[in-house]
Amino acid sequence: MSTTQSSGHKRARRRSMRSDYETIATERRDNHVLLVTLNRPEASNAMNTQMGLDLMELFEGLSVDLEQLRAVVLTGSGTKAFCAGGDLKQRNGMTDEAWQAQHLVFERMLRAIIGCPIPVVAAVNGAAYGGGCEIAAAVDFVYASRNARFALTEVTLGIMPGAGGTQNLPRAVGERRAKELILSGLPFTAEEAERWGLVNRVLEQDQLLDATLAIADRIAGNGPLSVRQAKQSIHRGLQMSLADGLAFEIEAYNRLVPTADRREGVLAFNERRKPTFQGK
Repeated sequence: MSTTQSSGHKRARRRSMRSDYETIATERRDNHVLLVTLNRPEASNAMNTQMGLDLMELFEGLSVDLEQLRAVVLTGSGTKAFCAGGDLKQRNGMTDEAWQAQHLVFERMLRAIIGCPIPVVAAVNGAAYGGGCEIAAAVDFVYASRNARFALTEVTLGIMPGAGGTQNLPRAVGERRAKELILSGLPFTAEEAERWGLVNRVLEQDQLLDATLAIADRIAGNGPLSVRQAKQSIHRGLQMSLADGLAFEIEAYNRLVPTADRREGVLAFNERRKPTFQGK
């Protein structure tokens, strides 16, 4: 690679992880974890076009260059709302064309979150309605505060979930429960979400972020290549027959055998020390 190409590549890397987003705040932790906060508290962290663009840029950037990150924690600003869904004030009076153009941004944003190579864990700190609920259903797993509330209310507005809600929620809670929730638009509690399979753990508000960061820290301490391969194997395997899923799993497994991290993990175990994984 020439010097010009190398410097250009470095500039591209710097651009991919900027910290001056308009609607989200990012904080890189010391342990390979990125904390992302939806940051429109004056609007209950509702998604406007700019938030869609900001999240899309961030997560599409991670699909190109992880910059040594190993996990992402996604939460909302404040204690009342994770994300109240699409910003209906911005949408009021939108033309059909403008609405569809905005929704294309939201669709691409959700695909980028789902496609993130490293685990994305949501700390749902309050209301997660509409698109906020769809984001929660799209991440790898969810911790929620006791005051969190969930709902897919789109049918009450004359539309339907269009950012993965009709696909990801049934995969989490089952077809019949998802139909009940989506077709009625009824809200449900964090405890119900945990019982039905959307939420992994319910915590008090003052414990939520610490607990979510702690599980992200634990994930980040494991073999990064192993975690990424395992995440992909689970996600893709569930969309295949069992036989095809098993074949995909072994292909993912075999890619880890010749890695330095695999050798380091076994050596550290035998030397009774914590492994130092390099992602190689």
